[in-house]
Amino acid sequence: MATVTLSPKYQITLPAEVRRALGLRPGEKLQVEVVEGEIRLRPVRPPVRELLQALLQAYPKEAEALGRATGHDAVGYVRALREG
Repeated sequence: MATVTLSPKYQITLPAEVRRALGLRPGEKLQVEVVEGEIRLRPVRPPVRELLQALLQAYPKEAEALGRATGHDAVGYVRALREG
């Protein structure tokens, strides 16, 4: 189990093993909640459908080809990008 130290500014650095296990990247948001005296951090990730819509708007040329793909193909593509 990894341990962290609280800085004078109440900050922590997540250990590399935790970042890798969760696929975290700089700038990602984490949801923080206190449950029964414990702190829980969860990555905040938009639903795949929202990511797909953003991709289609950002890359209109690719949207045509992606539009011919099945929904399963599109979800797999977005998940692969997310795992990057």
